[in-house]
Amino acid sequence: MSLDEKLGAMIIAGVDGTTGSQAAKRMIASQHVGGVIFYANNITTPKGVVAYVNQLKAWNKGNVSPLIISVDQEGGRVSRLPGLVKLPTAKAIGDTGNSAYAAKIGSILGEASKKMGFNVDFAPVLDINSNPKNPVIGDRSYGSTPKLVTKMGIAAMEAIEKEGVIPVVKHFPGHGDTSVDSHLELPVVGKSEAALKAFEWVPFQEAINEGVDAVMIAHILYPKVDAKVPASLSKRVITDELRGELGYEGVVMTDDLTMGAIAKNYGMGEAAVMTVKAGSDILLVAHEYKNVDIILAALKKSVNSGDITVERIDESVKRILILKKKYELTDEKTPATPNLDALNAAIQKAAAVY
Repeated sequence: MSLDEKLGAMIIAGVDGTTGSQAAKRMIASQHVGGVIFYANNITTPKGVVAYVNQLKAWNKGNVSPLIISVDQEGGRVSRLPGLVKLPTAKAIGDTGNSAYAAKIGSILGEASKKMGFNVDFAPVLDINSNPKNPVIGDRSYGSTPKLVTKMGIAAMEAIEKEGVIPVVKHFPGHGDTSVDSHLELPVVGKSEAALKAFEWVPFQEAINEGVDAVMIAHILYPKVDAKVPASLSKRVITDELRGELGYEGVVMTDDLTMGAIAKNYGMGEAAVMTVKAGSDILLVAHEYKNVDIILAALKKSVNSGDITVERIDESVKRILILKKKYELTDEKTPATPNLDALNAAIQKAAAVY
């Protein structure tokens, strides 16, 4: 792989509109971006989503590896996929205390994602909702104790995996005790490493023990852990703690670098270089193609100057390629008209029981 191909492989980028554009084609075919993420503004009907996904896959044919097609499909208020009966919140699932129920909903999330062409789901949330003033997690969490979140979250994670979709657990080191929305500003949490290890890290440690393949890092500053930079840019958090202390060997993804917590405090290129040096493998760049241009240019300049070594880039690319191979990702077309009747019946049945 050329350096351009390697750097492109480390990006998951947002796309515009509900159909393919020349800008999206350039990003995939020429810049070799390794993945895309769909948001609500990319979603129309199930058939429309599949058509868009298939167009992106077709543009990727000349690249070394198949495209990551990702979506935030948690259930509850973070549900992007069209045509589905409303899914319960993580809190509602957690309130049952029934891990089999969490697994059932996880299976539905995985199957629905796959039917519409997605191979990565940014779920489940493993944050513990310990702060009642938390503006961003709330009912996206399975509960307020490590035991409950671990029990339900691991069941959902494993069920998504069984459907052949890559689950991404989030948001390490833990977004449950924040009082600020990182989409808007940089949250600050005054917990020590010991406190995090005894509480926030418990579900993540179990996910790692169970072989989770992808972890998302939060944009949160922990002054007692790293006083200088947020977790998503911190070598202390990503390399020393997540990989070192918790023994994680899989793919590390940033949360969206265009969120306010990063965009208001760092330049896009600056943040990209910092997070790669800290140990991140995939950079999520959810909005504006110009941000992808800026990030790729900054990373290339950093490698050419020796600030980031080629060996460091190779480490990440190897993890990404191994992940794609493990889940047998492919650019083959997704069937054009997904039938969601059985899935919706399953959702209704699950809701009726619990």
